[in-house]
Amino acid sequence: MKTQGTTSSLSNLLQSCINNKAHVAGKLLHARILRTGVFSNVYFSNRLVELYSKCDQVVAARYIFDKIPERNIYSWHAMLSAYCNKNQLENANQLFDQMPERNSVSWNMMISALVQNGFEKRALETYSMMSLGGFMPSRFTLASVLRACGDLADKIYGEKCQAVAVKVGLYKNVYVGNSLLAMYAKCRCVGEALKAFWDLVEPNEVSFTALMGALVEMDRLEEAFHVFKLMLRSRIRIDTVSLSSVLGVCKRGETCELVVISEDNRGLHHLHGKQIHGLVIKLGFEKDLDLSNSLLDMYAKRGEMDSAEVVFNNLSDVSVVSWNIMIGGFGQKNEKERVFDYVERMLCCGFKPDDITYINILVACNRCGDVENGRWIFDRMVCPSLSSWNCMLSGYAKNGNHKEAIELFRDMQFCSVWPDRSTLAVVFSSCSALGHLEGGKQVHGVSIKSTLHMDTFVASGTIGMYSKCSKMTLAKRVFDGLPHVDVVCWNSIIAGLSFNAMDEEAFTLFIQILRMGRYCTEFSYATILSCCSKLSSLSQGRQVHAVMVKDGYATDVFVGSSLVDMYSKCGDVDGARKFFDSMPFKNTVIWNEMLHGYAQNGRGEEAFNLYGQMLLSGAKPDEITFIAVLTACSHSGLVDVGIQIFNSMKDEHGVEPLLDHYTCLIDSLGRAGRFNDLEALIEKTPYKNDPIVWEVLLSSCRVHNNVSLARRSADELFSLDPKNSAPYVLLANMYASLGRWNDANNVREMMIERQVTKDPGSSWLEHEKGTMYLYA
Repeated sequence: MKTQGTTSSLSNLLQSCINNKAHVAGKLLHARILRTGVFSNVYFSNRLVELYSKCDQVVAARYIFDKIPERNIYSWHAMLSAYCNKNQLENANQLFDQMPERNSVSWNMMISALVQNGFEKRALETYSMMSLGGFMPSRFTLASVLRACGDLADKIYGEKCQAVAVKVGLYKNVYVGNSLLAMYAKCRCVGEALKAFWDLVEPNEVSFTALMGALVEMDRLEEAFHVFKLMLRSRIRIDTVSLSSVLGVCKRGETCELVVISEDNRGLHHLHGKQIHGLVIKLGFEKDLDLSNSLLDMYAKRGEMDSAEVVFNNLSDVSVVSWNIMIGGFGQKNEKERVFDYVERMLCCGFKPDDITYINILVACNRCGDVENGRWIFDRMVCPSLSSWNCMLSGYAKNGNHKEAIELFRDMQFCSVWPDRSTLAVVFSSCSALGHLEGGKQVHGVSIKSTLHMDTFVASGTIGMYSKCSKMTLAKRVFDGLPHVDVVCWNSIIAGLSFNAMDEEAFTLFIQILRMGRYCTEFSYATILSCCSKLSSLSQGRQVHAVMVKDGYATDVFVGSSLVDMYSKCGDVDGARKFFDSMPFKNTVIWNEMLHGYAQNGRGEEAFNLYGQMLLSGAKPDEITFIAVLTACSHSGLVDVGIQIFNSMKDEHGVEPLLDHYTCLIDSLGRAGRFNDLEALIEKTPYKNDPIVWEVLLSSCRVHNNVSLARRSADELFSLDPKNSAPYVLLANMYASLGRWNDANNVREMMIERQVTKDPGSSWLEHEKGTMYLYA
């Protein structure tokens, strides 16, 4: 009886040490067990293994395990659990292989550990071995395996697991059902995820939260709100995780609202971010730091920094994440001073900036165009991460500092920092902007060395770079060498062909995309419509229009502006206006395209009337608008109207007249022969040293035989641009038309002396079968 009492006492004390992770007390008990001689009792041996495992003493646990004289399956499980809990998977795997016998617990432990440590494929292989061994999966087995399927986006294997769950009667289990729902969500199969949700007999807060997350990921925000509404109506316990999930919906959908019936049914209320905030306070979660950070993030993403500051200032506890959200929020609003104010406060409060902090500061500098300060901060980072390098590179590229971006990429190579797809895409864009072929080839070499050249995102940048450098042979070689081509790569090669005046080939490639059943984007249609415009091929343009309508892009403003441009440049301005009128929404770009269409086709009165309609609609005219309207006035002889519009630019619309606006008005006055007004305008223009001003004036003088002003214009052009053949040809032709052959010959001799050559003119027409004939 005394021995039993001692054994029972030791057992209770040992359990207390395990529960409290009392390592020192446990060692004393271990000594006591050795002295009393009960170590040979496998129960105490197993408990000692468990004790040392819980106290993170895996080596000591293994030592005890090896000393057990007669191990049972619980001994093996205790040691296996120790290895799995410490993520020592190789040791766990070796022990698992040595086990004389296994049961479902052994397999579950191994599968779960593999999944938790990112070895999903090995987990599925282990599950297959378990099934071949004749072991029936439990709810824990299926939950782990379904999680692995979700992480791998392996829907087919997940469906097989679902069939097993049905077979063994676990399909309705909420644990398995939630895992199945999460698996389909990760595979972006919303329909199957919804079915899995509705199949649950009693969905819990995990079920609702998982479904909300899936819908948010698929941008189905209204439905995500509906799920939260259903969760409230079902009286499901609202926890911090579900609130964080619905706050994610609020920050993604600024205009989304949800109607919820209150508990007392007194009315309907709109549920949005601030009301979720109120719910957080009502449920007593305002002190939960993670949830508070979600609130901060929601307000910051919506640009409501005043509300974010109220939340931040009322936090009883803050973390680096909280500071980063505030810094990033002000950075997104281009409030650089507030960004540095919060950085200073963060440092004063004893918080150490992390990589996210620095990236947020760099983003703020980049958005404000302050790349110098951004570089100053970057240079003071002890060990910048790849994300920091990418942020600095992106800042240079977005602000037009392409040379600096390429030099920084070179520094990155010297620092042995391997690029990723984002790095290479940015550097390729900088090489493209500079037309830096040799640099682009070197970056291409880096992409091959880092095995990223087959990535479609990188390949698209490579194609774009070679296209901008007029090396379409190399661009097509990159494109043809890709094993898988997405719509971005198709768009890049088509845009490259169009950029290099290979419009017929671009159109042929577009037809190939359609025949292959590939998906086309707005950019695809805009590019190919531009090709039709340059080819003046109305029939091809109409075919593209038909396909565009079929694919549902008829109301897209981006594509619509390209379609208006195509019809106008192909001479069917009435067709352009018909489509323009059918657009449900019009931005400034599409108004400008229609105005250009009228201008190009000499229909000034209609352009002026359309301009009036534009102002009445509330659309704000920009520089391009006034170029189009002034061109229309010039081509239609509406001189006084053009002068009136020109004078209204700065005073009424705040648009500073640029060179193109002055040349449009000069052309208008010149066509009308109002040379006194024209000379007065030239004296006022800040662009007197630009050749285009004098070239337009010379062209007008030739029409009206104003020899003296023509000679002055030609002399200015000879001085500003001596190799330009236009002034020589215009002046010689003017002299010839007046019968002043000696003067005409003198101009031609001047061309020969200065080695100025005239580029040949060309024209083309479209054959009824689509063949284009070019005449030089």
